[in-house]
Order: sequence, then structure tokens, then C-alpha cells
Amino acid sequence: MGCYWVMNISLIVTVKNEGEAIRPLLDSLIEQSRMPDEIVICDGGSTDHTVQILTEYQQWLPLKIIEASGANISAGRNRAIEAAQGEIVAATDAGVILTPYWVEDLVAPIEKGETAVAAGWFEADPYTDFEVVMGATVLPALEDIDPKTFLPSSRSVAFLKSAWATVGGYPEWLDYSEDLVFDMALRDAVGEFVFVETAVAYFRPRGSLRAFSHQYYNYAKGDGKASLWPKRHAIRYVTYLAALPALLYMIWRDKRIGWLGLGLGTAVYCKRPAQRLWPDTTGWRPPARLRAFAMIPIIRFVGDVAKMVGYLVGVFWRWKRP
Repeated sequence: MGCYWVMNISLIVTVKNEGEAIRPLLDSLIEQSRMPDEIVICDGGSTDHTVQILTEYQQWLPLKIIEASGANISAGRNRAIEAAQGEIVAATDAGVILTPYWVEDLVAPIEKGETAVAAGWFEADPYTDFEVVMGATVLPALEDIDPKTFLPSSRSVAFLKSAWATVGGYPEWLDYSEDLVFDMALRDAVGEFVFVETAVAYFRPRGSLRAFSHQYYNYAKGDGKASLWPKRHAIRYVTYLAALPALLYMIWRDKRIGWLGLGLGTAVYCKRPAQRLWPDTTGWRPPARLRAFAMIPIIRFVGDVAKMVGYLVGVFWRWKRP
């Protein structure tokens, strides 16, 4: 049996104009099997009643509220971590619900000395049929990832505060994809992470195509700014700017072969999301289930277009700021 050190834990969150939506997270923190020693929430300049709600929960939680008006999410996390007193920092986001053993399970590998970073997991918490399809289309399942190379979202991660200091904190020049850049810096500095699949944060997927396209535009813009995944984005441009026009030309020349090629390409493109969606729609009536599967290629197409536009904007930003 390995050594085990009980360390002080600081949970950090950034918020801005969350309003009543912050309550489910706070309620799930009250239910934790192991309460963090402190919860540091950085407010980025809320103009609604978010701070009043946080103040209300100070009677039940070891909650410290700091304000950093105008700070982006990276700066907000850094301000919260700077104010944190714990040796271990656990991070999550507003708008999530944590499983009751989230804190306890997530910090265990760090306290055992197995790692400096523990990667938690996340699952969709859909409220509507559309959000069920959205979650299955855009979010990986556990079997889709390699635990050894998985880069955690900062909605479910824990790390030694000393490791955060070693890499200089979250990159404040980035407003999106900042947690991936932070993860990569941590992995280079401290080695492999330990994946904790039982430390689950549930969050609600985007509820409309408009909100989804805006989200993916911003994510891809962050990728372009940070020069992340250039090959992945290049494949997307080749697919839409070369392969798709070629298929459309085939349809014009020979409708039967062209439509067959387009159908096969769409089936391959949507296969994995459809496999994830199938068990999620068990018991649905056939028309509703058919509509759900028909939404997969639409969601993927909208997301890809948003990514292609956003990535170019991010690359242009980077070119102007070498």
C-alpha cells in the first residue's frame, strides 16, 4: 500500500451573470462526501444577482468570493488560485452538477502521490430532445478516449498548486481553449495525468444551433490563436473545399453514383455519433427517433462551418501578434 497524505483542498470557480443557474452547482457542493477546505469563486463583474446568491450560500459552504471585473476566464481562474490556500486545487465551472464523490475521488490520486494532476470526466445533462442529440453528436463517450493522453476540461480537474505555479498559470492571452494549453504545459512539466472516470461533472449541452455555432466558433478561434490541432483543422478544410465539391460534381455528372457517394460519406461521418445516440433514444417513438438521427449531420455541418470560420479568425489574430 502506497503512502497517503491528507492535503488541504481549494475548489475554484469563475462566474459572471450566472444568476439562478449557479444554484445547482452550489447544491451539489453541499452534498459532497468530502467538503473542500475552501471554495474560492471569482466573479468577473456580474451585473445581476449572482454575488447575492453566492453570499447566501456562505452559511452552508466555506465560500470565499473575490471580484475581478473584466477578467477573462483564464485571468479569473488565476486570481482564484492565487487567493487559494490549499495545496491541491480542484477546478470546475458554473453551470455544472458534480457527483457526490467528485471531490473525494478526484483528489485521491494526488494525495496518494501517484500524480500531480488528476483528470476528471464530464457527461451531458440534457433537458430537451435536441440536447440529447447535441450531447451524443459532439461529446465523446468514455470508450472513445485514451485515458493516458486525455486532456481534461477545467470543468473537472485537480492539480497541485505548485504545478500551476511551475507553468505560470492559465494563459491569460487566451479566452477560449485556454484549458487545453494549460493541460499541455502541465503534462510537459509534471508528466502523465491520472484519469478518474468516477469524478463526473454533468453539464447541459447547447440548446440551439445558434448557440452551438457560437460556441464552436469561439473554440476554433482559440485553437487558431494557440495554434492547436492544425492537421485536424486542415483535414476539415480539405473535406469541405475539395472532397465535398468533388461529390457535388459527381452528382451533376451521374446522379446515382454521386448520391451514393454522398450518402456513404455522410454515413461514415455520422457513424460514431449515431452509435452514441442509439441507446440514448431507446423507447422513443419512431418519428421522434428518426428526427433525432436526422439532426446529426446538420449539427456536425453547422459545427464544422463554425470551426472553419473561427479557426481562420484565430490564425489571423496570431499572425498580427507574433
